[in-house]
Parts: sequence; C-alpha cells; structure tokens
Amino acid sequence: MTKRIIPARANPPIFDDYDTETDESYDPDFENIIRQMLTRIGEQPDREGLQRTPLRVAKAMDFLTSGYNMTVQDVVRNAVFEEKCEEMVIVKDIEFYSMCEHHILPFFGKAHVAYLPNNKVIGLSKVARIVDVFARRLQVQERLTNQIADAMMEILNPHGVAVIIKASHFCMMMRGVQKQNSSTVTSAMRGSFRENARSRGELMDLIKD
Repeated sequence: MTKRIIPARANPPIFDDYDTETDESYDPDFENIIRQMLTRIGEQPDREGLQRTPLRVAKAMDFLTSGYNMTVQDVVRNAVFEEKCEEMVIVKDIEFYSMCEHHILPFFGKAHVAYLPNNKVIGLSKVARIVDVFARRLQVQERLTNQIADAMMEILNPHGVAVIIKASHFCMMMRGVQKQNSSTVTSAMRGSFRENARSRGELMDLIKD
C-alpha cells in the first residue's frame, strides 16, 4: 500500500502532546472540519472546554491512523535472523486498538501470532509492531487478521503462520444492538497451520488462558 503523506508542518507532530497550552496550529484544515462537526451536533466550538478539542482530535486521529504512513519493512528493518529453528514460535496476547471503518468507532482486543520457522526468526517485538502497522488504519477485523498473516509469510517465508484475534467492537457495544459483552474471534491460517490439524491443535492448546 502506498504511504499516506501527512502534510509537512513547521514542527514535527508529537502525538501525545494533546493538552499543550500554546496557540499552536497543528493542521488548520483538519481542525476546521472538526469545528464544523462540533457545530453540526449542537455544540459551541468556542466554549472553554472545546476550544482546543479540534487540535487534540486532529493529533489523535493522525496517531490512530498512523499505520497508513508505515510499512512492514519500515518496522522490521534488519530484525530477521538466520537461525536453525523449525519449532513453533508464538507471541500471545498482543494488545491492539483499531478503528472500525464502517462507523469510525474503536475496536480493541488481543492478537496471537504464531509461526513455524524455516531457518529464519524475527525479533519478538517486531511481531507486535507488525500488528500495529495494520491496526492503526480504518479496518475490519477479518481483513486485519489476514493482513498480519500475509505480512508474516512475506517477511519470513516460514512453514506456516497462524493469527487469531479476539476483539470487542464499540459499534456493537455503544450503538446498534448494544451488546457490551460480545466479542468477535477471527483466524487466518497459512501453510502448515492450514494443512496440518496437529499443528493447529498444538497451537490452540498453547494459547489457552
């Protein structure tokens, strides 16, 4: 996917600096859109509590969708190593936060990523970073699961990859059916995990709580 280019600014964005008291302007066009939205829902953008909300929302949205400006190659770099290893590797309980593309509401949960090495291994923290590359975009959970699996296959060429995601969706919890305790589980199996029931069974035993 082509990188999204965020417009150049005089100062590099600091995404967690939401409450700065200066008169900075982060992204005037984006902030104006947010002011219009506040007016549309019946608010007063100039009241004290909302004066800096457009700036904060613009920064937050750039952070939450920063995956458009990253690639798997960017985050993995040279952290793939030759290693005589063909035993299963699992990184469990990777927390992630994403945004549903249908309502632009959050969904969040945990991802389990497993692979069967083909004499190559990847730095463990890079697995979590691969998850973030795709989670920090407007998403559906099914696509997110498959994108992570395909990226692992491309980077490592392993014997197999498995990705299992369990998530809660605010579009079901806050609106619509309003089922606060519902969750969604998706899986993507590649290579040996798809073809070999024994490998799948071992994986499921290992990721049990």
